[in-house]
Amino acid sequence: MSDNRRLKVWLPLMFAFALALGMYLGHKMPAARNSDSVSFFLNKRSSLQEVLDLLKYNYVDTLDVATIQEEAIEGLLSHLDPHSVYIPPADVQEVNEDLDGNFEGIGVEFNIIRDTVNILSVIAGGPSDAAGVLTGDKILKVNDSVNVAGKNITAEDIRKLLRGPRNSQVKTQMLRGAKQLDITITRGVIPLNSVDAAYMTAPGVGYIKISKFAATTYTEFLEAARKLEKQGMKKLVIDLRQNGGGLLDAATRLADEVLDGNKLIVYTQGKNSPRQDYTCSRPGVFEKGDLAILIDEGSASASEVLAGAVQDWDRGIIIGRRSFGKGLVQEPFELDNGATLRLTIARYYLPSNRSIQKSYDNGREAYDEDIANRYNHGEFLNGDSIRPVDSSLKFRKPGPSGAIVYGGGGITPDVFIPFDTTRYSELLTGLYNRNVFGDYVYQYYTANATEFSGFKDASAFNREWNVSDAMMAGFRALAAEEGVNMSRATAKDNEEIRLRIKALLARQRWRSEGFYEVSNAGDPAIEAAIKKLSTENN
Repeated sequence: MSDNRRLKVWLPLMFAFALALGMYLGHKMPAARNSDSVSFFLNKRSSLQEVLDLLKYNYVDTLDVATIQEEAIEGLLSHLDPHSVYIPPADVQEVNEDLDGNFEGIGVEFNIIRDTVNILSVIAGGPSDAAGVLTGDKILKVNDSVNVAGKNITAEDIRKLLRGPRNSQVKTQMLRGAKQLDITITRGVIPLNSVDAAYMTAPGVGYIKISKFAATTYTEFLEAARKLEKQGMKKLVIDLRQNGGGLLDAATRLADEVLDGNKLIVYTQGKNSPRQDYTCSRPGVFEKGDLAILIDEGSASASEVLAGAVQDWDRGIIIGRRSFGKGLVQEPFELDNGATLRLTIARYYLPSNRSIQKSYDNGREAYDEDIANRYNHGEFLNGDSIRPVDSSLKFRKPGPSGAIVYGGGGITPDVFIPFDTTRYSELLTGLYNRNVFGDYVYQYYTANATEFSGFKDASAFNREWNVSDAMMAGFRALAAEEGVNMSRATAKDNEEIRLRIKALLARQRWRSEGFYEVSNAGDPAIEAAIKKLSTENN
């Protein structure tokens, strides 16, 4: 092997070792800040640091040190758990915005159709709404000189142009029909809601959809629950399907609203992290009504904390499919280069003392393939196929039933709901991939916006409006233009197409709440929850 090839192989490993050493010393130093050993480490360069400096200043070729360092960090983390991650400086802001529950921008949703940036919706009361931007407008220019039409521009490029500090201005040129308009928009704080929908799904039964656990989730949940109580909610369905988690504090605060007394919600503990208990501490907004929680294989982390605590205390019924199985706690550490290291520092344990973290002993590739393996094993279709990963990991609920629950591989639901494979047929997948639904709905809505203004709310729209045969014909024509052959559509395919068109049109008018209120019609998990709750205490 040549010297250069040896260097390429060993250099990232050397950086990784240096990083690990630095992290170790950085962790140890605060506890002994006045000791002689700290002074020794602060004043003496290690041999590794000497080598790195020699490479940087004396190596024959120019080295991209930043790239090598990132590769070394990622190489080091690849030997740890799957959830310790390095976030490069360029991605930190976006990740933090998602957890903060807001960002600074102009408040629109857009899509790029045939190299034209189309405004899909305008957030009510947001900066663009105040400036007079309308759904259906097309962006031609940003800040005078940047022409964004017909340039193969990407969605990320557009976001970078439109986002910016609050109170700063962005000048746009819009096309509305045949008329060009110059519109200046003052940027503001735009919410990234985590409660996507809250409505009455049946008489006396409220439904709240939570997509993630962010800094604003707790407040959003309280507002949603109080709104539904005013509408007569006595029982509640919380939908955590495809909720990948987020902030542990958000999940525990929300759990405190549905669990009574001073019950333990979860505790965290790690080799270098002493046990920390999270317990109920205040009267909750929904401590007494019957409760159901929906989960699936996409429900992870903070979602599993909430669902697991409810299950352990026999507070409610868990419906759906086995959850992801993430029971590790990450803490963010800001690095000098502006990056963030999210390092696993502890595991969390449910009130039964079980950890539901699935194994990663076989490496990250096997870990990443776990969900696919569950599907292939038949677990998505047959509840009897769900098996404890380790039957020896038995724990007893602290709740009234004292029932046995298992650790080591997610939350097993009390009521199993199979995965609906018919909703993802080859035809429907082709329509999704070619964005036929999005293009058709946008074109129809912008041409017929007044048709929807007469409905009081999404509930009235859902009851009174349906996709016509003429609309289906128009949809088939657009699909044919995009190369999708609709002649092979089954009755189930056509039913799903009608539902998806209606739901996306509701989203145009009433945003995510409208979408879920329509698309949830006939959802077997929600129907099972309503049926189960209707038999409780009756």
